[in-house]
Amino acid sequence: MTYKSASYSHVGMVRQINEDAFLEVAEAHLWVVADGMGGHAAGDYVSNLIVDSLRRIQPSQVLASYADALRASLQDVNRAVRGEATKRGVSVMGSTVVLLAARDDQAVCVWAGDSRLYRLRDGALQSLSRDHSYVQDLQDSGLISEAEARVHPRANIVTRAVGVEDDLDLAVVDLHIKPGDTYLLCSDGLNKTAEDHEIRDVLMHADPYQVVRSLVHLGLTRGAPDNITAIVVKAY
Repeated sequence: MTYKSASYSHVGMVRQINEDAFLEVAEAHLWVVADGMGGHAAGDYVSNLIVDSLRRIQPSQVLASYADALRASLQDVNRAVRGEATKRGVSVMGSTVVLLAARDDQAVCVWAGDSRLYRLRDGALQSLSRDHSYVQDLQDSGLISEAEARVHPRANIVTRAVGVEDDLDLAVVDLHIKPGDTYLLCSDGLNKTAEDHEIRDVLMHADPYQVVRSLVHLGLTRGAPDNITAIVVKAY
């Protein structure tokens, strides 16, 4: 299995600072998106700390060992951020995170928060991660629809993230990669401005570089009230 990827990030049309950070390490088959929590102190500090820490992990050819090291690194970052918040005298510093690591035709996704991993397979788009968010819990309970969740006044509240609790609860899913699969990691600045069918149509194009540019441009045409980051990975 071989992989081709591309990444792109934009501050958007409203925010002054890009609190998103991303990591694309093609030789290690590691891709990461982190979204610093808007409205909190130094979200960009936390998202960049996540990316810098994961970049330093020595790649292992054994996926399970590599995944364990990546998760341990995120736990270390969580403790460091909790300590930094105490030192700065602020209540919360945090960031969501979603990562994809692959070895041959096997992969693992690890996440906390509402940054997402999508898979396009045989023309069908599926979200492989489940948002850790207030509105996702409402949707799961059948209290609101997906359309209502997009415009809910508390749509920006996440229930898990790096730095917000002493114990970081990471979600993990194991994946089997097939040739022809396309994977999208993104911050919520994309999926809150673009519909799933629009994302699917863009992901159908062959060139990952053109795809990420088109996805971010799509968000910008909708006003892009938040930062937008996208990484596209195609498997062959």
